[in-house]
Parts: sequence; structure tokens; C-alpha cells
Amino acid sequence: MSAEQKLKDLGLTLPTLAAPMANYVRFKKVGELVFLSGQGPRNADGSIPNGKVGKEFTTEQAYEFAKNTGLGLLAAMKEAAGSLDKVEVLKLLGMVNAVPEYGDQPKVINGCSDLLVAVLGDNGRHARSAVGMGSLPGNMPVEIEAIIRVLP
Repeated sequence: MSAEQKLKDLGLTLPTLAAPMANYVRFKKVGELVFLSGQGPRNADGSIPNGKVGKEFTTEQAYEFAKNTGLGLLAAMKEAAGSLDKVEVLKLLGMVNAVPEYGDQPKVINGCSDLLVAVLGDNGRHARSAVGMGSLPGNMPVEIEAIIRVLP
């Protein structure tokens, strides 16, 4: 089953990608590798949620933000590779804007990881880091970047 069909079966659609917020590109190709710039979650109106996990947001809400961010990353992957069926995710860096004592960053970033595996199967399995941050741009709760390989 194609990745596009899996998205449809999950009731999900890829978002329209927003223009970069500063002087950078959405992705950079080097041979078969693609380095995706960090993305954060978007509300339905395109705005960015803001607040800290452990204060304004629960772990469960942040999981959904990471899943939302994963949809944006999938949209960038599709743009970079031409098809999600040609994508292999190699590495994620998940950053969680959280209060200092927060320690469930892996549970948050699972929102993105779970989505990638659900849509891409084994090609969505990846190495990963999940870290806490004192702040993120726009006070967004989650930012995730990825490295992928475009399959022949």
C-alpha cells in the first residue's frame, strides 16, 4: 500500500508548506541525502501554538503537536523526493520547549515517530534524539528536523 493511501486511511492530509521564516531553505539535497530544516506545529489557521510543555501544554497535547509537525515534515519529504514512497527516514532531532524539570521529551516526540512509521512502514523507522529546550522560535512547544534518504 502506498504512503499516500496510508495517509488517506488514517484520515490525514499533508499541509501546505509555509515559507521559511528567515534566511534558509526547507531542505538541502546532498546526493541521496536530504536535510530537512526544523519545523513546528501549525494551528488550522496557520498560526503557531506557543507555550511550554509542563506549563501551558500537557505531554498528550505536545504529542499531538509533534504529530502535526510530522505531517509538515512529510510534506517537505514529498516535495524533496517527489513521492513519499521513495523516502527513508534516517534521523530525527526533536526539541521540546519545556519547563526545566520536564523529563518526558521522548513521549512527546513519539507523536512524530509514530506517525512516520504508520505512514512509511519500515522506511519510517529512524534514529532519534529528543531533547528539552529553554525556548524555541515563537515560543512554539515543539520543533523537529530530519535527515532522509531518497530511494532510487
